[in-house]
Amino acid sequence: MAVLYILHVDIDAFFAAIEQREHPQFKNKPLIVGADPKQGKGRGVVSTCSYEARRYGVHSAMPISQAYKLCPQGIYVPPNGHLYSQISAEIFELLYEFTDQVEPLSIDEAFLDITGSFHLFGNVENLGRELKIRILRNQDLTASVGIAPNKFIAKIASDLRKPDGLVIVEAGQIQEFLDPLAVVYIWGA
Repeated sequence: MAVLYILHVDIDAFFAAIEQREHPQFKNKPLIVGADPKQGKGRGVVSTCSYEARRYGVHSAMPISQAYKLCPQGIYVPPNGHLYSQISAEIFELLYEFTDQVEPLSIDEAFLDITGSFHLFGNVENLGRELKIRILRNQDLTASVGIAPNKFIAKIASDLRKPDGLVIVEAGQIQEFLDPLAVVYIWGA
């Protein structure tokens, strides 16, 4: 029986990374995309944030008032859904250059069944690296990639070395891969 290779790609801090790309003055600074913590009187949530803001404990879906308490010096910007959707569509077009089996998971992540196409790149690692290179070259955004025999493991793998990670789990390594991980790594937990 042939081994399946499922690739999960997740664009790192998608909304925040786009804002940093579009506004160079935001680069390397704690950037929070979401509600205005002052004019909105602390109501609303964080859509996403840069890795610089995450160092202060800020994370997606956090109440904006809590994010402001943790990171009052952060740069707070409203979401630009139209721009994010446009860039997402361009990235998804690029994904189809690697396989016709693309399953969107959200605006910034997808599963790709590369079982039938990885050989065109030599091996699964080369395909994963080339995908990351093309996203960086075409969009100036980094992506984290996990490759495994199923979606569940591929999703966990892509989260392990963010940002800009590449983790490959072969079929015979699943238990060894999962054993040391804390339960918080389980997708959906």
